[in-house]
Amino acid sequence: MSSLPPVLIRGGTVVNADREQRADVLCVDGLIAAIGENLEAPPGASVIDAGGQYVMPGGIDPHTHMQLPFMGTVTQDDFFTGTAAGLAGGTTSIIDFVIPDPKQPLMDAYRTWRGWAEKAAADYSFHVAITWWSDSVHADMGTLVRDEGVNSFKHFMTYKNAIMADDETLVNSFKRSLELGAMPTVHAENGELVFLLQQEMKAKGITGPEAHPLSRPPAVEAEAAQRAIAIADVLNVPIYVVHVSCAEAAEAIARARARGQRVYGEVLAGHLVIDDSVYRDPDFNFAAAHVMSPPFRAPEHQAALWRGLQAGHLHTTATDHCTFCAAQKAAGKLDFSKIPNGCGGVEERLSVVWDAGVNTGKLTPSEFVAITSANTAKLFNIYPRKGCVAVGADADLVVWDPAATKTLSAATQFSKNDFNIFEGRTVTGVASHTLSHGRLAYVQGDLRVELGQGQYVKRPAFGPVFDALSRKAALSAPSSVHRAMAA
Repeated sequence: MSSLPPVLIRGGTVVNADREQRADVLCVDGLIAAIGENLEAPPGASVIDAGGQYVMPGGIDPHTHMQLPFMGTVTQDDFFTGTAAGLAGGTTSIIDFVIPDPKQPLMDAYRTWRGWAEKAAADYSFHVAITWWSDSVHADMGTLVRDEGVNSFKHFMTYKNAIMADDETLVNSFKRSLELGAMPTVHAENGELVFLLQQEMKAKGITGPEAHPLSRPPAVEAEAAQRAIAIADVLNVPIYVVHVSCAEAAEAIARARARGQRVYGEVLAGHLVIDDSVYRDPDFNFAAAHVMSPPFRAPEHQAALWRGLQAGHLHTTATDHCTFCAAQKAAGKLDFSKIPNGCGGVEERLSVVWDAGVNTGKLTPSEFVAITSANTAKLFNIYPRKGCVAVGADADLVVWDPAATKTLSAATQFSKNDFNIFEGRTVTGVASHTLSHGRLAYVQGDLRVELGQGQYVKRPAFGPVFDALSRKAALSAPSSVHRAMAA
């Protein structure tokens, strides 16, 4: 990092989750070196005029799937193209998913994903999915936490006959997570009910994409969320519910939090602005391009998700970036259950959330920073290294032009997919510059990335068991983040 020239961001308004201030920001050797008024540019520094713009921590997307092998195919975006697209939109870090096959050792899968990710253009970390249970899984979870900086484990409560975790696996894994100081996360849909409803749809002759949301109604998400929350409550372990899409699941989280339980919720940018009418479009390619799980919902659910973010019951925004092209989606032309599940969004998330949230008065700029960066950093224990503009933090920054507009389109996106779920949406508020470790990665439309520039980010465990390890790995000793976020 010492070979990087310094960068001075001058004249902007620095926005953190707790406050705004007019200040210059100086980046040296990959870190934020100074914040204040009228800072002098060191010799050789690049100077960014941020007048009229915001300077915010780079976005952290806590839910992506780059280069994912799924449903017989592999996503269009790999770790290079996906993270490069993220940088173009102001996202400087992702947390992706290692998903072992049933009976595959966790460490084998983890090493495979680490190899794939070496080409990443931005920083990355991993959740590791628990798709089966044995003594070796128990042991590998410990190795991942102690040695590899993994502090979260994913559980798919759906995808029956594939990667679905049953209740016994949930209990064992949640208990082990508690012992290790790690956070269980869940994809909450009742896999048995989804499988049954899929068969019923086909028996009725409903085989197109319109059957997808009918086979995954809000009730199947709400039941799974409530069940996972109940298991976590009994075991007294924090839990993080990914891609909350419906009012019922959001309400289950709010009720648990009102009782004092440590439950956290994630929302996808797409679920905030797209409704289920997309599945009824007569164009198969258009409808199939929107097939993801949980599906897009009726408009009243979008309103509930916004209220959850405003009230603090839902905490992060993500994308579930998982890109399949039209040819891949066509595998389900005659059977909707064979359409590969997944949509994009890592490049568009910040602009969509800003435009639909801040520009409408639903969010303040500081609340925007909280749900796009700071809360994720806190929940997964990489704050304040990430998620805030502070001296000593990584110089992962986005200079944000609140007046600039852009029309989102597959024709202009950096993602390698051939579809954009936000196609034709004009947003006000875009990244003018993105810095990754103080390196100018995106400058007013010019993407300046190289293969392998991203770094793997270790996330230390929470709790007394690994306090010593955590103190070595983080900028500061681990705080009681779960308790603070629950307050």
